[in-house]
Amino acid sequence: MGYLVLARKYRPQRFEEVVKQEHITKALANAVTSGRLAHAILLAGPRGTGKTTIARVLAKCVNCESGPTATPCNICRSCREITTGHAADVFEIDGASNNKVENVRELRENANYMPAHSPYKIYIIDEVHMLSDSAFNALLKILEEPPAHVKFFFATTDPNKIPITILSRCQRHDCRRVDVDSIIKHMALLCEKEHIDISTEALTMIAREADGSIRDALSLLDLIITSTNGNIGTELVVDVLGGLDRQSLFDISQAVFDRNTGKIIEIIGCLYDRGQNMVKLFSELLEHFRNLLVVKLGGSADGLSDVSEFELNAMRNQVEEIPGTYLHQILDILFKEEVNIRYSSQPKLAVEMAFIRVIQIRPALSIDTLIEKIDALQKGLYESFSGGDTPHLMDEAAIQHESGPERTAENKPPASVALNARNYPAPLSEKKTRPHEVKENQPPEAFQALPEIHSPKADKEDDSLDVSWENILAAIASDNPALSACFADSQLKKIGDGRLEIVFRTNQFNINYANRDSNRSLIQIACSQYFGNDIQVAFSGQLAKSRSGMAQKKEEKLLENETLNHPLVEDAMKIFNGKIVEIKIL
Repeated sequence: MGYLVLARKYRPQRFEEVVKQEHITKALANAVTSGRLAHAILLAGPRGTGKTTIARVLAKCVNCESGPTATPCNICRSCREITTGHAADVFEIDGASNNKVENVRELRENANYMPAHSPYKIYIIDEVHMLSDSAFNALLKILEEPPAHVKFFFATTDPNKIPITILSRCQRHDCRRVDVDSIIKHMALLCEKEHIDISTEALTMIAREADGSIRDALSLLDLIITSTNGNIGTELVVDVLGGLDRQSLFDISQAVFDRNTGKIIEIIGCLYDRGQNMVKLFSELLEHFRNLLVVKLGGSADGLSDVSEFELNAMRNQVEEIPGTYLHQILDILFKEEVNIRYSSQPKLAVEMAFIRVIQIRPALSIDTLIEKIDALQKGLYESFSGGDTPHLMDEAAIQHESGPERTAENKPPASVALNARNYPAPLSEKKTRPHEVKENQPPEAFQALPEIHSPKADKEDDSLDVSWENILAAIASDNPALSACFADSQLKKIGDGRLEIVFRTNQFNINYANRDSNRSLIQIACSQYFGNDIQVAFSGQLAKSRSGMAQKKEEKLLENETLNHPLVEDAMKIFNGKIVEIKIL
C-alpha cells in the first residue's frame, strides 16, 4: 500500500482517541450503552475537528458484533469494513455533490431494505447543509419516522444553513476548536511514533497556523516533514509555511515598551522581505497586545487566543513592569489604525506609521496619582509665594517700575528696607511649619508629621466649633487642597468628650475621597493638634438630594459653572494643557 498521510494513518478508531471533544464522545458513549441513541445525530463545528471521525466511530459502536458498545473491537467484520471505508451497511454520502432531490429519493428507497449483515443501516451525510431545499423537503418524512433499522449521522460546518425543520428532528452536538496545547501534544506524540525530531517552538507555529483544526495541523506537519531529512526548527517552518515567527511579535512589543523606533522598523522590514502579509502581521500584533493586556489584568490561559504555556510565561515576564493603562492606550491606537492598514495601498508604511504613533504616546496616570501630583504642585506654589523672597523681589520690581528709567541708584531704597518689608509677625492662620511632603501610596502613619496647628485655647477660649473647623480646614488647605475642598460645605459637631462628628452633604466622589484611610487619619491628627488632646472624628457624609424639573437643571448648571471655575480644575487645565470634554453630575 502507498504512503498514508498522518491525518489518515492516525485517524481515531475509538472515542478515547478523539482529541478534545469529550463533551460529545461521553454523551454518545452513554447513549449507546444505555440504549437511548437518537435515530438522527447532527455533528456541527469547524473543519478538521473530528465530526466525520466521530460519526464513523459511532457507526462502529452501533454495528460492532460485540455491541452495541462504547468501545468497538475494531476486529470484527463490520468494524474492519468501516475502517477501510467498504462497509455494505454504512453509506458515506457527500452532501455537496449529491444535493439534488433525486439523490434523496434514491436514499429513501434504499433505506427500506434491511441491512446485509449488520444490526443497522447507517447513512453518514457530510456537509449536509449543501443539500438543496427540495432535497431537504424530501428528507423530512423519513427523517422524522425512519425504519427501525436505519440511523442518520449528519456532519456540517455551517448549521445555520440547515432548515429549522431538519434541525428539530436531529440531536445536535457541536464540536469545538482544538486549543493549541492539545494540538501540540497530539503532534508531539505522532512525531515520537514516527521518530521525527522537531522542536516545541516549531510545533507551536504549526498549531497556531492550523487555527484549531487537527486535520490542518497534521497536513502542515506532513509538509514540513517532507521538506527536510534532519531536525526541524522554527527557521524551516517559517521558510516553508511563510508564517510569522512568534519571537518577532515579542521583539516588536519589547521595542514598543523600550521606545525603540529603529528596532521596530527593522523587524517590520525583515518580515516584509520574507513575504509576510502586512495586514495579517498587524492582525497578529493586535491579538498579541490584547493577550498581553489580558495577562496583565490577571487573566488565565483560557481567556487568551491560541497561546501555549511557555508563551504565557513569556508574556507574564514581559508585562511585569508595564502599567495596564499603557497597554490600554496601545490597544486603543492600534484598533483605530486597523482600518487604515486594511485599505491602504502601502500597508507596510501604514504599519510603521501606526507603531510610530504608539511610541509617541506617554503612559497615562491614574486619577488618584493625578490628584496627588496636583496637590504636590499646589503645595510647591504655595511655598513659593508665601515665603519671604519672592514677594520682596516683587516689591523691588514695583519700585523700579514706578521710578522709571531715570531713577538713580541714590534714590533707590536700601536693600535692607526691601528685605525687612514684611518682617512682622504672621497672623494666627499663617503660623504653620513647612507642610509635609506628598508621596504616592503613602501609608496613614506618614501623616504624623503634619504641620503644627496653633491651639486657640490660650488666645480664644470662646471660639465656636465653626471657627475652629474653618481654622483646621485652612491649615489642611495648604497641605492637601483636594481634601479641604471635600469639606467645603461641612460642619463640625461635638458628640461627646473627645469625640467630634463632621457632617457634610456633597457628591459621591467627595464622600469616597474623604473616607479613605489616609484622609481620615489626616483629619483626625489635625483636630487632635488643634484642640490639644486626642480626638476621635466620625464622618456622616450624605449625597445631596436631587431636585426635579427646572430647579434640577438650574442646580446642575450652577454645579458645572462651579466646576469650571474651581482652582484645581483650572490648575489641571494649565498644567496638562487639556480641555473639558464632558462634565457629569454625580
